[in-house]
Amino acid sequence: MEITPKGLAALTGGVVEGDGDRIITGFAKIEEAGPADVSFIANPKYSHFIHTTKAGAVLVGKDFNPEGAFEATLIKVDDPYATLAGLLRYVESMKPVPQGVEQPCFIGEGVELPEHVYVGAFAYIGRGVTLGRNVRIYPQAYIGDGVSIGDDTVVRAGVKIYEGCRVGARCIIHSGAVIGADGFGFAPHDGVFEKIPQTGIVVIEDDVEIGANTCIDRATFGQTTIGHGTKLDNLIQVAHNVSIGHNNVFASQTGIAGSTHIGDGNMVGGQCGFAGHIKVGDYNEFGAQSGIPNNVGSGKRLIGYPAIEARQFAKNQVYIKQLGKLLSEHRNIK
Repeated sequence: MEITPKGLAALTGGVVEGDGDRIITGFAKIEEAGPADVSFIANPKYSHFIHTTKAGAVLVGKDFNPEGAFEATLIKVDDPYATLAGLLRYVESMKPVPQGVEQPCFIGEGVELPEHVYVGAFAYIGRGVTLGRNVRIYPQAYIGDGVSIGDDTVVRAGVKIYEGCRVGARCIIHSGAVIGADGFGFAPHDGVFEKIPQTGIVVIEDDVEIGANTCIDRATFGQTTIGHGTKLDNLIQVAHNVSIGHNNVFASQTGIAGSTHIGDGNMVGGQCGFAGHIKVGDYNEFGAQSGIPNNVGSGKRLIGYPAIEARQFAKNQVYIKQLGKLLSEHRNIK
């Protein structure tokens, strides 16, 4: 990438304040950027960095008016963070995209390869697999019999998608993810645990991103569903027959037990745990390490175990810190 602040402003609809002809070649954090980097300030608490940064250009909000001297050129935009994301996508789109079929690989009977598809070396594509246009399957991926994958989806190296599962369009599945392994179903009988066959599938709708080493189990029967626009971080476990709605985000190490239904627009912090067979509504926020043992409505901010309203949780933490003092005072009462 080689562009000027004027060029960045033209791409983003921004307004330049300062030297608009500097050469910008990369992106960097505000505290680490050099003269050829563009950075951003989206949170007011980081505004002070404008006076110390070496960045050549900084994306800021249109109401950003710092006092004192600074060297960087400002590019004023409506939303610096969203603008940065758009620029990164633009740069990413300029990178060369692999195409064609590398050898050795295995492509099963009945598989048609549409235009601009990529199949990396040592990939395995089973019988009757359906691939959309511009699908990219990187080396050593396994695509089981009868799987369908929609247009523009990217399956990174080492992904395993078991037989019969369905993946939508414009999805990204990162390395090591396993889609459609058996759900954890066993029935106790005569002192042993007998396996319950898992005969369902996993359905991943459009525009879903699945992080590295995340596992989504196939249903006992029916389907485990990840709704469109939902984003799963690395190292997440989604159990059999779970249903997740649209446009949710889940941070790393979250676990969702079997047959739980989660609505739309929820934001889930890292290491959260959802019990099985519960229902969670829409647009909730769950703090990191929350435990959710029961049904949850919509529009709540919860944290802790068992998860309670964030405001009450904060009050309880203050009370807990006072327990030692209160106990000591109680013992001194005659």
